[in-house]
Amino acid sequence: MCRISSTLRTQADDKDKSRPSGDEDGYLRLRDAIVRGELAPNQRLVEADMSSAFRMPRAAVRTALVRLEHEGLVEREPHRGARVRLVTEHEAVEMLQARAALEGLAAREAALRITRQTAAEVRAVLARQRAALNGQDLLGASDVNAELHAKIVDLSGHATAQRLIHSLNSQMVRFQFRTILIPGRPTQSLEEHAAIVDAVTAGDADKAERAMRRHLTNVAKALASSHEQAAGAGGRRR
Repeated sequence: MCRISSTLRTQADDKDKSRPSGDEDGYLRLRDAIVRGELAPNQRLVEADMSSAFRMPRAAVRTALVRLEHEGLVEREPHRGARVRLVTEHEAVEMLQARAALEGLAAREAALRITRQTAAEVRAVLARQRAALNGQDLLGASDVNAELHAKIVDLSGHATAQRLIHSLNSQMVRFQFRTILIPGRPTQSLEEHAAIVDAVTAGDADKAERAMRRHLTNVAKALASSHEQAAGAGGRRR
């Protein structure tokens, strides 16, 4: 039986001090633990362990697991319980392709709604990504990358796109840093983000949508290529 680590238990306790209690709070904390990777893909989610770690009644745990299953974060099997859903590389590529369409729409809407203040905010995020890459902080740059995407999606004001994009991103947490580590990809990513920011802040909706679609399509291609190369190398080692 897979037990919850003392570190995760401590993190849950810390969050208890800063958030209101209740079943909704327990669901959100359990969801956050999955999205951040504290609960690993394929890890069994034993109700008794979850109840203890997140200070939730067993009934609240069961309800949370049903909600998380609907979000694609958890898989539940009869007589075997629940586990964190493992997203394959193939699924991740498909999700990126879906994000390309959705975030293209979001970039278009953001460009139409941009103001002088929000344009400055978007440029500031891009500047931090550039600084992280110049300092060879690839993981930091990846974090800022996610922040830039979230900023543009937020500025779009498109509630449906925001909800769908949020769901897709939650399922892709373990791929967050994968593409930034591919040789040559950091420089290309920065150039693509600069094109997106230039179009959005200029209020050019058509160009913003094309730039975002191009960027996420390239990310999908890079991830697929990286997976194929890794699979080929594994086959040769055998």
